[in-house]
Amino acid sequence: MTAAEHVTGGGDGGGRPGLWERFVGWAQRPGPGGQAPPSSGALPDTAEELEALSAHADDKERLIGLIAAPLAGMIAVIVTSSLIANDPKVGTKAHVDPSLYLAVGGVALALAAAMVGFAWFRKRLYLGITMALYGLSIFNLHFWGFGVPFVLGGAWYLVRGYRIQQKLKTVQAGGGGGGGGGSRGTPGASKRYTPPRGPGSGR
Repeated sequence: MTAAEHVTGGGDGGGRPGLWERFVGWAQRPGPGGQAPPSSGALPDTAEELEALSAHADDKERLIGLIAAPLAGMIAVIVTSSLIANDPKVGTKAHVDPSLYLAVGGVALALAAAMVGFAWFRKRLYLGITMALYGLSIFNLHFWGFGVPFVLGGAWYLVRGYRIQQKLKTVQAGGGGGGGGGSRGTPGASKRYTPPRGPGSGR
């Protein structure tokens, strides 16, 4: 077996999948919150698919959340360690009690853990809110490079959920009412129409 075949799992095409493929397969398993339709890029056109997508995040959204959450935890540890290490000496006006930094780091770790739970249960709205709050907290600590991506990620979840809801309302309104577009081609009764008289009317 060559070195390339050893890395890919063998030359017969039946080797084991790589670490990334196994992680993606694990992330796309149905969670306790239900299985949404797999992501296909554009939003679906049927009300049933839109309802399922509105209720639960799809595979792509779930995978992004499961990747972002561990990164958020590592960033929280890095930020807390940096704040404690670079804090001014005791006795100066700019000195801050290290317990405050530890409290901030604990909140950031709690938000990271919440991201894991919301991503696993496919809760798009709560995942977007939690990710945005985490990004704002890191941003306010003047670590802009770490905070901005999470703010943008949370905004993406929220905007996508809003677009799904709006398209679902449009589809339901277009296919539910019988007096809307389906009755336009049928002319209504004319107000000038006079019904025919009976045989005993005398005229």
